Amino acid sequence: MTAETPDVLVVGLGPAGSRAAEIAARAGATVVALEKRAKAGSPVQCAEFVPSMIERDVPAVGEVTEQTIARMLTFVEDGERADETPEFRGRMLDRGKFDRMLAADAAKAGADCRYGVAVLSIDVAGTVHTAQGDFKPRVLIGADGPRSRVGAAIGQVNRELVETRQVTVPLVLPHDATDIFLSADYRGGYGWLFPKGAVANVGIGISVDGALADNKSTRRGLKEMLLALLQRLARERRIGTKTYALTGGAIPVGGRLQSIGKLGDTVVLLAGDAAGLTNPVTGAGISSAVQSGAMAGRAVADYLRRDAQALGSYEQELSDIFDAALDRARRRRREVLATYDHGGKPDARALADGWIGSPRYWRPEPQAKIKEGTP
Repeated sequence: MTAETPDVLVVGLGPAGSRAAEIAARAGATVVALEKRAKAGSPVQCAEFVPSMIERDVPAVGEVTEQTIARMLTFVEDGERADETPEFRGRMLDRGKFDRMLAADAAKAGADCRYGVAVLSIDVAGTVHTAQGDFKPRVLIGADGPRSRVGAAIGQVNRELVETRQVTVPLVLPHDATDIFLSADYRGGYGWLFPKGAVANVGIGISVDGALADNKSTRRGLKEMLLALLQRLARERRIGTKTYALTGGAIPVGGRLQSIGKLGDTVVLLAGDAAGLTNPVTGAGISSAVQSGAMAGRAVADYLRRDAQALGSYEQELSDIFDAALDRARRRRREVLATYDHGGKPDARALADGWIGSPRYWRPEPQAKIKEGTP
């Protein structure tokens, strides 16, 4: 069977892939976008919160917003009193509708969006193999999540992961804050309650080794921790006991990967979770996926117009925009994880200081000492 040869093949139609496909198609490139799920945005695998600044990149976000968020409350261990972070504004999305809206924009721009098509393998010449046929694009964009096949093909793998489990439950009273639960039991992660109108997403994430992220002990541990959190919130009469949905997934927490590669004469770009752009502390990644996807689409369009600097500019732009925040988060996360060495556990202060709601999270990094005699 002869391989299809589009200018651009996008793998994944989440926020990063849809934006990349839309921008490249609008610039006149022939774009095919593959999504392994039957439709974009289903099942939902995140808590569905985005900061208000996403309005700049997605002006129509209000159409898929379930409620707005005004503040953040942080609970440490079993403490009943929360630390409040005021003016922590954002939106709770209907993530399924959000993803489908972006995918529809890509299709309107001319991208050929195909669903139920999973990538089976990618060879060293840049040919992408699926059960429905092969593709040999000029440019391959990997927007296929934390365990990206495209990233693995160029040696870029997210090796630090947090595994999550989340349920949707009734919310007893209206709530305008994202609630964060920090505990030494949630190694490398945290628990959350994110209100979404009459319901709430309640979940927990914990750190796992990338090779072990799907093992039974991880799933069992998450299930037990989440059940305990749900029971606590039910006792406090904040949520009901009925569950409407169960989901989960992996979040990359190791920081940004190299986002440019090559397979034969096919150029490869990574965006979103595939590029490691998720915040290592909060797990937030929707906004960075939208932003990096648009950047990838522009870089590809410029490259296809024979701009020799376009790909290097993409890598540099990712660094300029994301590295400072990602590097800080990675350091704070590792400071907390270090307390587990030799059987230890972080105390309440260490947990709080490792979270973005703490002033100490934002403390300046110590400057390297200048050697004596250096001008």
